[in-house]
Amino acid sequence: MNPRTDSVTVRVPASTSNCGSGFDTLGLALGLYNSVTVTRSTGNVPNPERPSDARAVEMVSDAVGALARISGAPPFGFNYKIDGDVPAARGLGSSVTVIAGILAGLATLQGTRIDKKKLVSLVTAIEGHPDNASAGILGGFCVSRSDPASGDYIDSMRFEVPDNVAFVVASPPVELMTKESRGALPQALPFFDAVKSVNAASYLVAAFASRDYAQLKHVSGDYIHEPYRLGRIPGAKDAISAGVAEGAWTGWLSGSGSSVLCVCEWSKAEAVSAAMDESFKRVSMTAECRTLAADNEGLVVQA
Repeated sequence: MNPRTDSVTVRVPASTSNCGSGFDTLGLALGLYNSVTVTRSTGNVPNPERPSDARAVEMVSDAVGALARISGAPPFGFNYKIDGDVPAARGLGSSVTVIAGILAGLATLQGTRIDKKKLVSLVTAIEGHPDNASAGILGGFCVSRSDPASGDYIDSMRFEVPDNVAFVVASPPVELMTKESRGALPQALPFFDAVKSVNAASYLVAAFASRDYAQLKHVSGDYIHEPYRLGRIPGAKDAISAGVAEGAWTGWLSGSGSSVLCVCEWSKAEAVSAAMDESFKRVSMTAECRTLAADNEGLVVQA
């Protein structure tokens, strides 16, 4: 019989979602990580090991509630610590790293087996959409399906992304919460905007599924959410255009922002990054630029 585990660390990658027109559907894991360490303690409430903001406290509470509903196990006290490089409220799936990390950590401590697909379902129920959840937990490029009536998570199709594809991410110092950003979206779309978006999303999926990434040059631009969100982030639209002009295949607003991302060959990544950075500087914004590979491993319980 294995001894009881009293502490566990879970590593979860950042993710970019929507990927253009794949709203609430497409997600891709990136080689940037947060680690969540969960340690048993006395009492029956969670305690951060260092000062934690209200958003993180709420996410931890949501994760605890979700696990309690499926496990039936009695609650126990624990301390938690969140470390890493995924910036909060920048459209890179930081909330998934926290929620999934806490869920997987607690499940490990109490001996509850949760496979990754079930974990995606639990995080999706909290987040309200499966794009970041599937990518952050499963890794790779994920196409997720939700029930059109209930919104419940059904499943994901996952494709590995080779490390010869570069993702240049520019993150300006603007925090945007997904729930608030959704308020900028219209209640209805013009019919042909919807048609153009379906076409773009379908072609993007085909490019990733076939690994013919050069075909991504045909999918720049979105008509579902970017026209309504990009204007709230000074320099963002021009940064995408500048990256494409320097040789990137395509670019998109990552999640609800404020990060924007371009996809290119590694040989062009430096020029693409410099062009995106300069676009933000023109509007007196200092963006943090990173060139990342995709992550194909997803969530890892390091224990």
